[in-house]
Amino acid sequence: MSNVNSARRVESDWWSKPIPPNVIFGEGFYCETAQIFRHMHTTAPGAVQIGDHVSCYAGCSFALGKNGTCSIGDFTLVNGALIMAEERIEIGSHCLISWNVGIADSDFHPLEPAQRLIDAQALAPFFKDRPPRPKLRTAPVIIADNVWIGMNATILKGVTIGENSVVAAGAVVTKSVPANVVVAGNPAIVIKKLAEA
Repeated sequence: MSNVNSARRVESDWWSKPIPPNVIFGEGFYCETAQIFRHMHTTAPGAVQIGDHVSCYAGCSFALGKNGTCSIGDFTLVNGALIMAEERIEIGSHCLISWNVGIADSDFHPLEPAQRLIDAQALAPFFKDRPPRPKLRTAPVIIADNVWIGMNATILKGVTIGENSVVAAGAVVTKSVPANVVVAGNPAIVIKKLAEA
């Protein structure tokens, strides 16, 4: 059972469009609104793979570039996260991802000042002589099973978060996190070890 019908429309949805055809979801998928997929720019088949009994609430946003992909394991709850994938974001099973969490596999703009000037012109919709965007640096983000990410946390490109770990509210995760720990701060550091599940 799911609250999505065979036409890929969410029951009682205020958003007029259906869930895109390249979003594949399992049994018991709860989607509060198909609007969460409005920023998907990829048309690749199966770009988003969602497991069984996953819940995605209205505050979520899947912002996938033309080559971006995302997978979410079974029984994961995503309650307001911004998932920004130019390459790949993997979220495991039994994860809890809270409000205002940002997960990004790219910086999305160049770090070099001269390249940022070009990027700003490339992104200006009404600029006649728009140059191509500079190449973005990407690195996949992997979130293992049974991870809890607190409100307003940010997970940056190339990070892996080990199973059973907790990312505290407001943490900025710039480096990979081992299993069975709590991390907090900016940049996030291990503040506690947890008993293994």
